[in-house]
Amino acid sequence: MTNSTTAPAQAPETGPAAGTDEDYPLERVPTSARYSWFNVAVQRFGQLSDLTQFLLGATLGAGLSFWGAFWAFTLGSVILEVVCIFVGIAGMREGLSTSVLVRWTGFGRYGSTIIGLVIAVSLFGWFGVQTAVFAAGLQSIVPSVPLWAWCLICGLAVTLLVLRGFRAMGWTAFVTVPAFLGLAGWAMTVQISRHSFTDLVGSAPFGAHISIATGATIVAGSYIVGAVTTPDMTRFNRSTGDVVKQTLVGISLGEYVLGLAGVLLAYAVKSSDLIAIITSSSGVVGVIVLVSATVKINNWNLYSSALGLINAVESLSGIRLGRVATTVVIGVLGSFAAAAGILDHFTDFLTILGVLTPPVAGIMVAEYFVVKKWRPQLDASRALGRLPDTEPSWVPATIALWALASLVGWLGDHYQWWGIPALNSLVLAGLGYVACGALGLVRGARELPVAQPSRPAAQLEAEAAAA
Repeated sequence: MTNSTTAPAQAPETGPAAGTDEDYPLERVPTSARYSWFNVAVQRFGQLSDLTQFLLGATLGAGLSFWGAFWAFTLGSVILEVVCIFVGIAGMREGLSTSVLVRWTGFGRYGSTIIGLVIAVSLFGWFGVQTAVFAAGLQSIVPSVPLWAWCLICGLAVTLLVLRGFRAMGWTAFVTVPAFLGLAGWAMTVQISRHSFTDLVGSAPFGAHISIATGATIVAGSYIVGAVTTPDMTRFNRSTGDVVKQTLVGISLGEYVLGLAGVLLAYAVKSSDLIAIITSSSGVVGVIVLVSATVKINNWNLYSSALGLINAVESLSGIRLGRVATTVVIGVLGSFAAAAGILDHFTDFLTILGVLTPPVAGIMVAEYFVVKKWRPQLDASRALGRLPDTEPSWVPATIALWALASLVGWLGDHYQWWGIPALNSLVLAGLGYVACGALGLVRGARELPVAQPSRPAAQLEAEAAAA
């Protein structure tokens, strides 16, 4: 760990000081509030072990051969793992959420406002998508309740869970992830027993053809916002090794095992309708368990969306929104968005995210590990358990580079240029930032003072140790 070593590294049973949000939305997470790698890893895997991972596999199975889908998953997963590891390590070291960390990793205060809004809006959309998937599963069991009503019920239920913060979300993962894995194994066993495995692997796609590059972009896009917001989760980790372990285990199992299972299941029933696939394998019990697992990723969509909005408002106006109240507002609005039918645009939504968000990660990694313009400020303040005293207002070169890389990614996807658009935009942003740093173009318009939390992490650590 890079925080002060005077505080004990025990589990987070020692709570935060009175009046302090235990999830530290705008300050560093103290060492005493960190969790074991397994606790965080289960939540990471939970983000990639849900109904939409099967939906992703079924989507690729409709438009690609099995081996085409395999390479799409491989290329997309490599992008995600690299992003998650490097951005995650930065989040672990600093103990800061993504939307706060970007202030000192290339974007500045007002740039972080834009990033916070992008994260909030993107994950707000994901929350609506996942809520609609959850609701569709429950409606297949109780069709007398209209879909829009199920959307409201499911969305508000997840909102109530997220109000309890990281700890409650962890306990949810310990329940839903094993249940989901059992169902996934059962569904595969039932369907494979009805077909020849060799025939399934050799099946031709049954829908509109897509390229491997487009498939990889969809894979990366399906989780790229989650990858970029990795610090929201890894700020609760204790070491670099913990970040690497949970990333490799979570993404490898989630993308390969569950994604390719979705491909084979789609071939078996010749449909990309997830509910039809699951009900044909496991019936009502399968639907209940599977849609319940969707809660695991959806609570993180809502959680990170709230963090992004809190940072955007604070950096722009100085007003510190409460995490609980912010979560309620986003959750209610997201539930209504689900009821309005946001799921109908699922694939297009993934593709757009696949080229818009990666440049943010490329710039963060380039600044934190290579250019290090603001790294000394982070290092010095981390030793004191507080935020740096100042932050840049704007970094014009960064904003221009982000816009350019996003445009190149979008054009690459639209016109089917060479390579994987998501990877192209990420690499362009990262290398471009390094070049700008070498040319002396990475500099803030001016330095602004930073409002420190009333009880910085170092003080909370000392109080926890005394308790």
